[in-house]
Amino acid sequence: MTEALFYDPARTFEDNYANGPFNMDQKDYRDGSIKSQFTFLGFPVQSPFGIAAGSLPTSRHTNAAFTLGYDVVVYKTQRSGEFPSNPFPNVLPIDVTGDITLDRLKKPFVVRKEYPTDLKELSITNSFGVPSYGPTVWQDDLTKALQGAGTGQLLIMSVVGTIREGMTATEYYNDFAVAAREAKDAGAQVIEINLSCPNVASEGVICYSVDAVYEICKLTKEAIGDTPLIIKVGYYAPEQQELLETIVEKVSPYVGAISSINTLAGEIVKEDGTQALPGKGRLRSGICGAGISWAGLDMVQRLDALRTQKGYTYEIIGVGGVMSPAEFHEYRKAGANLVQSVTGAMWNQYLARDIKATL
Repeated sequence: MTEALFYDPARTFEDNYANGPFNMDQKDYRDGSIKSQFTFLGFPVQSPFGIAAGSLPTSRHTNAAFTLGYDVVVYKTQRSGEFPSNPFPNVLPIDVTGDITLDRLKKPFVVRKEYPTDLKELSITNSFGVPSYGPTVWQDDLTKALQGAGTGQLLIMSVVGTIREGMTATEYYNDFAVAAREAKDAGAQVIEINLSCPNVASEGVICYSVDAVYEICKLTKEAIGDTPLIIKVGYYAPEQQELLETIVEKVSPYVGAISSINTLAGEIVKEDGTQALPGKGRLRSGICGAGISWAGLDMVQRLDALRTQKGYTYEIIGVGGVMSPAEFHEYRKAGANLVQSVTGAMWNQYLARDIKATL
């Protein structure tokens, strides 16, 4: 691919990590003379928009995002130890238009031969398994990433726990806290824990387990002290509303913000009906892009309603299907304090500039 890309899906994760980003505009679009009119978790920010965890695996990537005017960006989710990437390919376009509803998720999705040029039609699957080179690598690079933030910009560090052979549940939960503490030791000002990745076969999606979410948040907050904590959760179906309310009530003393959503999970197949992504446990993978914006907006509205009804103080990050300024403004109207994109920014490096022109 020749276009500018934070992350090139035609290349392996290892290639993207070593050589990306690709063909990005080198101009610095920031204006440090402008006083920040917005805040997030008490930090002044030039705009309430940025890039969520996923497409920025090194300081080169986060620095490129900052230079292009993405003001709140998340360094790709890391672990307390080394962990390999799922086999290539990791990103594929899927043949679908319109909203990817819960009913539509019951049927397989067929991959497209090419990525659509119209971002309104761009939905993809991604399946990485949250690879990490371990803290001996990412802690040093995180320090460089933090130095790349300009006036009114904020870097968030994302971490996840890892199940290892022989671990108890408590040890697994505590591994989130270990990774978060390592992030804080490297200078992270805000830490996000990923509770919603659908592509990690050994761990599963734990944001739907009340006890797990509560214990992880409690242990992590104890480990990082005053450093603000964000939890990244998935979509809760309408029949899971009581579960969502219970989880939010339990974690509200510990979290400064809730980020939602991650992706929607579905079966991904080739035209002949066989599994599209190679390897065990990869028939189902996360779907993101234009088709999931309805789900992210729905979650933001519900989290905002809960916040109002119960007097909670958490802030809300709206994520999912932000492909243009229109979706950004829909998320803000729904109650999001901050809006983030991954797929939209991957294919349009100027998305932050386009959104700022509408503020």
